[in-house]
Amino acid sequence: MKVALVTGASSGIGESTADELHKAGYTVYAAARRVQRMEGLAAKGVRVLEMDVTDDDSMVAGVKQIIAETGRIDLLVNNAGYGSYGAFEDVPLSEGKYQFEVNVFGLARLVQLVVPHMRKQKSGRIVNVSSIGGKIYEPLGGWYHSTKFAVEGLSDSLRLELKPFGIDVIVIQPGAIKTEWGGIAVDNLRRTSGEGAYKEQVRQLSAFFGQADRGSDPKVIADVIVKAAQARRPRTRYAAGFGAGPILFARKVLPDRGFDALFLGAMRRAGRV
Repeated sequence: MKVALVTGASSGIGESTADELHKAGYTVYAAARRVQRMEGLAAKGVRVLEMDVTDDDSMVAGVKQIIAETGRIDLLVNNAGYGSYGAFEDVPLSEGKYQFEVNVFGLARLVQLVVPHMRKQKSGRIVNVSSIGGKIYEPLGGWYHSTKFAVEGLSDSLRLELKPFGIDVIVIQPGAIKTEWGGIAVDNLRRTSGEGAYKEQVRQLSAFFGQADRGSDPKVIADVIVKAAQARRPRTRYAAGFGAGPILFARKVLPDRGFDALFLGAMRRAGRV
């Protein structure tokens, strides 16, 4: 039986992914800071781990526990992350650094911890949950997009680096998904830059994010992750969820200023609703 570790599993995409992988026959370890929020997964037979991706000791202990109990790790799903928004001049550097700690360095450290076991097995898959935000950009989201661009670049390098050892590296790029992410991002945005020079952009972008109510269910992404985990020859990237395909296509074909105009126009329209 294959063994999977899923981070950020207390809600949203992570919770749904842990559930779907369990249904697919994996021994699943669901990891998050808020263990009490994973009682539903535990009741289904998913193994629950308390893990904070900014705490090295908890990551080391979690991987050691998995190896002690099962002897292997076949799949790592790096899903833990959050969106911190605000005008660049308003966001404290400490918050920018924390955004990288959660979204990039936690992911990177878990890769370091699991790869030796995957190399020994001569097999394994690492699924990094990025975002369409790893290919596009928004005003007031400089720190968040920086982290996701970093995840994209790191994943590409890792894919080549680990290929000789039978380890696949896959990027997932969700579009708009109905999770806590949007609410947290908007709260951070308003708290950081809701007054002052950027308040009109904050109002427009908050309204734009409000349209995420039309987003896809987290299961859409969970199903894609399971597909990538089980594919004989997985793709390097999977984009899914509301708006992902059209937005990435627009970014690919439009010059920078064309995409600027498209996005700013969409923000203004949202702000008028």
